[in-house]
Amino acid sequence: MRSRWLLLAAGAYAFALALIGLWKTPVDRNVAVVDLAPVAWTIDRLGLDPWQGYDLVEFTANIALFVPLGVLLLLWWRHRGWLHAAGVAFATSLTIEILQQVLRPERFASVNDVVANTAGGAIGGLLVVAGRRLRQRQPVSR
Repeated sequence: MRSRWLLLAAGAYAFALALIGLWKTPVDRNVAVVDLAPVAWTIDRLGLDPWQGYDLVEFTANIALFVPLGVLLLLWWRHRGWLHAAGVAFATSLTIEILQQVLRPERFASVNDVVANTAGGAIGGLLVVAGRRLRQRQPVSR
């Protein structure tokens, strides 16, 4: 039963990732990201100009987008480590960026995206590894 739910979650995530990564135009095209209150507040507090703020938001969003990949992979591959999750995130991200470059001229393939996405996969994997270690340390109660 657990495998079925995990497979369903992975399928839904893969579908959403493909839509986001290969959509004809950038998903934030008609959104004034830097005008959103939390973003504007952060930009102001960090002393960034709007372009730097946008780059920060985009980089952070790419990390967050790939955290679930790392989590799902290591929940499925129970005997693998976070480096496996980072490797798959890297390969997945590189594939998406190449497809964007070839198939979607409106999109911009970016090395920064690959770096952020790989970091997100690694973070997701590290979360699972940390959870496993915490669970191993807890005493078994009867």
